Amino acid sequence: MFACERMALLVRLLCLLPSIELVSICFDRQFCRLYCRVLSIRKNPKAKNAMPIPILVLLEVLIVIALSRLVGLGFRAFKQPQVIGEIVAGIMLGPSLLGLVAPDLATALFPAEAVPFLNVLSEVGLIFFMFLVGLELNPKYLKSNLDIAILTSHVSILVPFSLGSLLALLLYPIVSNNSVSFTAFALFLGAAMSITAFPVLARIITEHNLQNTKLGTLALTCAAVDDVTAWCLLAVAIAVTRTNSMLGALPTIIASLIYIGFMLTVVRWFLQRLSKHYNRTGRLTQLVLSGIYIGVVASALITELIGIHLIFGAFLLGAAMPKNAGLTRELAEKTEDFVLIFLLPIFFAYSGLRTQIGLLNSPELWLLCAAVLGVAIVGKYVGTYVAARVCGIGNRAASALGWLMNTRGLTELIVLNIGLSLGVISPLLFTMLVIMALVTTFMTSPLLEWTYPKRLIRLDISEVNSDDSELEYSQMAESSEENANKLPTYRILVPVANPSTQKGLLQLAVALAQPAAGIGGDDLQSAAVHPLSLIELNDDYAFESTPAEADRIIQERRSRLSELIESLELSEARKFVHPIIRVTNDVARETAQIAQIDRADLILVGWHRPTFSSNRLGGRVGQILSNAKVDVAIFVDRGRERLNNLLVPYAANIHDDLGLELALRLLVNSEERRLTVLRVAVDGEAGNELSYEFQRVMEQLPVEVRSRIETPIVEAAEPIQAVVAASANADLTIAGTSREWGIERQTLGQYTDELAVQCHSSLLIARCYVKVRSHLASVLPQR
Repeated sequence: MFACERMALLVRLLCLLPSIELVSICFDRQFCRLYCRVLSIRKNPKAKNAMPIPILVLLEVLIVIALSRLVGLGFRAFKQPQVIGEIVAGIMLGPSLLGLVAPDLATALFPAEAVPFLNVLSEVGLIFFMFLVGLELNPKYLKSNLDIAILTSHVSILVPFSLGSLLALLLYPIVSNNSVSFTAFALFLGAAMSITAFPVLARIITEHNLQNTKLGTLALTCAAVDDVTAWCLLAVAIAVTRTNSMLGALPTIIASLIYIGFMLTVVRWFLQRLSKHYNRTGRLTQLVLSGIYIGVVASALITELIGIHLIFGAFLLGAAMPKNAGLTRELAEKTEDFVLIFLLPIFFAYSGLRTQIGLLNSPELWLLCAAVLGVAIVGKYVGTYVAARVCGIGNRAASALGWLMNTRGLTELIVLNIGLSLGVISPLLFTMLVIMALVTTFMTSPLLEWTYPKRLIRLDISEVNSDDSELEYSQMAESSEENANKLPTYRILVPVANPSTQKGLLQLAVALAQPAAGIGGDDLQSAAVHPLSLIELNDDYAFESTPAEADRIIQERRSRLSELIESLELSEARKFVHPIIRVTNDVARETAQIAQIDRADLILVGWHRPTFSSNRLGGRVGQILSNAKVDVAIFVDRGRERLNNLLVPYAANIHDDLGLELALRLLVNSEERRLTVLRVAVDGEAGNELSYEFQRVMEQLPVEVRSRIETPIVEAAEPIQAVVAASANADLTIAGTSREWGIERQTLGQYTDELAVQCHSSLLIARCYVKVRSHLASVLPQR
């Protein structure tokens, strides 16, 4: 009977494990024996064959890391911070889900004997995470609009803190007991309501490209002030809780102030010497790194002995570190990977084991939970909004600032775990506040986009860090219809992944735009080419995703793009080439959105081989082809320096019509180019007729241009083979995405790429977005 139960639980585990590799391991006989030993702990903890606790903890860590990564990536797909998904993964492993649907499995995987080990690992993770938070707290955030930020941030703390204290009058008799003083309870609840998660807010600002906007700089300043004030409030709350009175907490508060002064003077002076040593050596040695880590742990122990908490000492040392760009970057990069990938998910799992949503087992308790959530949102949003409006901030910006300051995330979870460990908040209130932290963070991004859409962000670019030409064009694009005639008549967006290798792609874009610009004429404003450089953030908490570091990367990328533009052969073309540089977590989606906002006529993207696919039109290229609501052209560069012989296989569809348009744009711009419009007759059938519009445009073209166009018809059993043969004599083949050329959309937005594989010349694949085209006439020379 017990054997059957073990097999049933093993099947449940196989269903829950997120990693294919882990599932395959489970079929190994030795692993099955190992798992049965896990179950034996439940039946007989003292059995000789029971799994040792260290082995069990390692198994728990394995599951925690795999599940947190999987769920975190799932949340990123919905444009949510990855950390929210990791928190949810921790809750899933606790009594709220796993303990509910498979209680025996939950008890076997997370027995009471193993939980203290997870607690130790999570404490170590918190110490070093708070060190990273302090390390990223750059004083430059406190230099912009400091007077407005101090008023706004303190009101945004005072209002929710006051409302939370009033809510404590209602909650104290229900969710607390006489062992906890009301003062400590009210202080903790007020602190939980008023805190803002500076790390999560900073990443949201970076992902929405707000770091160089007035709103973004103000939000960062407010959050930095808020962060310092809220941690001070929390320290007071901890001191009051441990001494059980305000008067008894005074020695702890005084000792804390003395230690803060010591850290910001003596220790900071010593760390300045360390910064100078780094400038001389240019690297962070293992000896120096070990010294810093010793300092982190020592500082954490000192604040614990003082009577506040371990995390404050680690945070203080990070804040005291000199903000030497190189030192900070290398120190963060060496520290964050292990902390964020290994230790922090354990903290989420430990928090999840303490979160019991099942405690909310009545409508009355769910109403209390809704009251907690409502007070948190109203207090933070209204307090921030009113203060910002009083300071003269616009309606939309004040509203967006309110939603940003409402972000709580991981910082709230840290506060709640401290409160639960000290016994000042009950498991029931802990669960309510965890739900509040998740909801307030989850709602930030969608409400921010609704309140302050990307078109407004483009207009709010700071003058100091913006590209003047891009800003001017953006303002024209977002202006009223009366300025519509000032917009360029033909606009090309060119995603540039690597500026050092994609000069040919930009040269092609300039050549396509030149007919509209009339190179050598006076109408250079009638075309625009936008090299688009997107900086992808793969991890929410990576140091490169902080606003300051992201800004450094943007400036570096802008410099590389400027060098690329300066290398263009035609100096006149540089006047209508304006780069766009953005931070994103989804390159394909961001490209499509920018194309739509900038009213681009064409996205010209270079081909690259996807990492996990042999299909040349897979990966991001395939996503852009499938999702962009503008015309798209994919350039497969074979290294031809001159694109003088053009070949357009024609099958009488809208995609081939786009290919003809692009070919004519290249043709009319250079007297050296020749165009062959190839029609293929299969099995003796007549070749496809040229469109009426193309014939009409041919009649209007100058004789010297028309004489360089040929329209042969060839017979072949397979159309694609005829094109491949003809491409041997061409420099550039321009083909539409159609079945005849082996380039068509199939299931799940994927495209076949037969011609791309076999074509001898460079290849330009055209995908038309609109069903009816009337653009060919635009290539006619202006008169």
